[in-house]
Amino acid sequence: MADQRPRADVPGMKLPPPRTPDPATAPPLRWGLLGAGWIAGEMADALEGTAQQVVAVGSRSRERAEDFVARHAPNASAHGDYAELVADPEVDVVHVATPHSEHLEHALLAIRAGKHVLVEKPLAPTPEEAQQIADAAREAGVFCMEAMWTRFLPHVDVLRQVLEAGLLGGVSTVLADHGQLLWPDGPQRLADPDLAGGAMLDLGIYPLSFASLVLGGITAATGLGTLTDRGVDRRMAYAVQGPDGGVGALSTDMSALTPTTASVNGPWARLELEADFYTPTTMHLVGADGVVLDTMTGDPMELHRGLRHEATEVALRVTAGELESPVMPLAESVRIVQLMQELVSSLR
Repeated sequence: MADQRPRADVPGMKLPPPRTPDPATAPPLRWGLLGAGWIAGEMADALEGTAQQVVAVGSRSRERAEDFVARHAPNASAHGDYAELVADPEVDVVHVATPHSEHLEHALLAIRAGKHVLVEKPLAPTPEEAQQIADAAREAGVFCMEAMWTRFLPHVDVLRQVLEAGLLGGVSTVLADHGQLLWPDGPQRLADPDLAGGAMLDLGIYPLSFASLVLGGITAATGLGTLTDRGVDRRMAYAVQGPDGGVGALSTDMSALTPTTASVNGPWARLELEADFYTPTTMHLVGADGVVLDTMTGDPMELHRGLRHEATEVALRVTAGELESPVMPLAESVRIVQLMQELVSSLR
C-alpha cells in the first residue's frame, strides 16, 4: 500500500549506484551448454571477457555441436548427445537452453549427473514440472535457478534499492508490456502446442516476473486474450495484485510489436523503464509533478551481453555452497509458472 507520509520525509530523490557484482571478477565455473540454438549462442558470447568458461556444448547432432563450437566457443568440446554432455567431468554447471517442453527432461538429466543447473525461462511449462525440477535439485544438493536474466541487470538492482528505500512512497501500480511480431511467420515452436508454444511462456513471463518482483509477489491474477487456430495463446492482457494491495496492468502479444516499456508508480514518484524494459536499458526517476529527477542511462550495445550477470549470480552462489538464489528463488519460479498456466487456461 502507498505510504502517506509527507514527501519531505524522503531521504533523497536520486537513483543509487548499482550493486551488481563485476562479472570479470566472479569465481570461475566451467559451463556446459545443453542445446546449441540461439539463446545458447547469446550466452556463450556474453561470457566472453568474464571469469566463466564454456568448456562443452551438447546437441542432438555432433555436427551441430561442432558448428556451434566453431562459431561461439572454440576451446569447448562438442558432444552429439545430451547424456554425454552432462557426464563430462570438466563441466561444473549446465545451462539448459532447449525448448520449454524439454526443460524437465534435460534439467533432471543434469541434476541426476550431479551438475548445477541454470534452466532457461520458464523453469518448466507447467507448475508440476517446475516443482519436480526444484525438488530434484534440492534432493541432489545441487544449485538450480531459472534464467530470468532481467532480475540480475544493473538497472533492476537500482530499482530494487529504490523500492527498499521507499523513494516512491510505496507501489500503487506497475505497468508493463511485451509484444514481438513472432507469429504466424516466426519460430514454429511458438505456434506448436506440443512444444509449449504461445505468447505467455515466451514473452508474457517478463512482465509477470517483473510485476512479481515489484509487488513483492502476486496473490491474484486475471486476464483476457485470444488463442491461435492451434490453441496456443496469441495475446493477453492481464491484471495482477500483490500482497500489499498494489496492482499491475500487464500485456503480451506475439503477433504485434508493442512498446515493451514498464513503469513503477507511487504517490511520491515513479520509475520509467524505456524499451526494452527487460534488457539493459535507460531508467528515469520522475517526481509526482512529472519532472525527471534522475536518469540511469543504459548501454544499447549491451543487449544480451547482460546474460553475464545471471551467470555471475550462479558462480557466486555455487562457490558459496548455496542451492538457490534469493534474487530468483525456486518457489517464485514455480509460482510464476502456476500463474501463467492459470491465465492461459482461462482462455480455453
